[in-house]
Amino acid sequence: MKEIGHWINGKLVAGTSGRFADVFNPATGELQAKVALATTAELDAAVADAEKAQVAWAATNPQRRARVMMKFAELINAHMDELAELVSLEHGKTLPDARGDVQRGLEVIEVCMGAPALLKGEYTDGAGPGIDIYSMRQALGVVAGITPFNFPAMIPLWKMGPALSAGNAMILKPSERCPSTSIRLAQLAQEAGLPDGVLQVVNGDKSVVDAILDNETVQAVGFVGSTPIAQYIYGRAANNGKRAQCFGGAKNHMIIMPDADMDKAADALVGASMGAAGERCMAISVAVPVGEGTAEALIERLVPKIEKLKVGPYTGGADVDFGPVITAQAKARIEGLIASGVDAGATLVVDGRNLNIQGYENGYYVGPTLFDNVTPDMDIYLQEIFGPVLTMVRQDSYEDALKLVMDNEFGNGTSIFTADGDTARDYASRVNVGMVGINFPIPVPLSYYTFGGWKKSAFGDLNQYGPDAFRFYTKTKTVTARWFSGIKDGVALNFKALD
Repeated sequence: MKEIGHWINGKLVAGTSGRFADVFNPATGELQAKVALATTAELDAAVADAEKAQVAWAATNPQRRARVMMKFAELINAHMDELAELVSLEHGKTLPDARGDVQRGLEVIEVCMGAPALLKGEYTDGAGPGIDIYSMRQALGVVAGITPFNFPAMIPLWKMGPALSAGNAMILKPSERCPSTSIRLAQLAQEAGLPDGVLQVVNGDKSVVDAILDNETVQAVGFVGSTPIAQYIYGRAANNGKRAQCFGGAKNHMIIMPDADMDKAADALVGASMGAAGERCMAISVAVPVGEGTAEALIERLVPKIEKLKVGPYTGGADVDFGPVITAQAKARIEGLIASGVDAGATLVVDGRNLNIQGYENGYYVGPTLFDNVTPDMDIYLQEIFGPVLTMVRQDSYEDALKLVMDNEFGNGTSIFTADGDTARDYASRVNVGMVGINFPIPVPLSYYTFGGWKKSAFGDLNQYGPDAFRFYTKTKTVTARWFSGIKDGVALNFKALD
């Protein structure tokens, strides 16, 4: 049985705790590896070594750090297929979806090539009589990223890119369900020129997370996962004086107005709700048809599209639309929620339970599922299903639909499909959701824009990536200076900071 350890000080090391978590192949249900779960002592040692390595890394000028990012991006591109295969083996995504996972993370590394410009400070001359003021950006020191299973490449790259290019050392704690991709990325970062110890990959469970949150050397924590854990991590990190950026769950709605192009809306809904088996925090899980006849027109177009979807293993070829969910427990939970929807009185239009794929009977497959006549008090509406399940909540008017979205406790993303520009503009300006799509299904921004959920979808600093991420991973120091010896040959001489 393959054992996966940790990446410490530039090399693979075995765990010492004697505790392991199982790593399954979701497509087959087979146990394929065991990953070591670190002790608090192992985590603290990794942090201590990272702290030592960070000093020289922070002193490396931003241009040289950017060159490491350039080489890192080159290596990720060169190893794209290998990385995608690792993602598929442990997560179950189709290979095209896994490549997309890697590609979206790579785009953040490409932004980090411009770190020298993004890390610039500010300067004001003549702030007072003979007084100038400037600010400089400095690395925090050691920071941490705690990442989920559903994007084993993208989210670790989101975290490590800005943190490392800003001069920090990073402790990366990936999901124990999908640990291999993070370790391979760390190896490629070292090959790109990242010094040993600057990126440490420590595998573990809650005890390691708590050790990260309690370690005094760790200055900032970025997390992506469920809302209860995001709240927990944010609270414990803040209580320990750390910066915290914690992204939680979601319940993303798409409003479909009567004037929308129903064919385009249906196409968008199928991909946005069923893609990646619905295991995306930006998946559209609620369709909100507005007005008489809209739901019927939508269902008429949705059902044939959904029934044509092919579910299978990532080795099944290009015509496989999505693969299994991550674990047997996830499959059981999703199918339990489908049953609860039936019991609550919702109309089950397409039932994805009991899907049997020949040769892969032990895989964790859930077929595409569509509900109609869902009401906001049902569990299938209230809970984040995190599976290939689309629910329809009918509303009589635009204002009713807007209120439904605004009353929901989550606020990651939302979309509206309409031919009316005034309605689109009104929705974008009024809805209390962090990312809004207009006739666009999943409004995830490009890597040089800020990703940010609202309400219970995010806690703490909301700058996930893009230029604002550099602010999260640096501290600004303002210096007020008075010139004493004047100017000689255009160079200011002998200044000191004022108290």
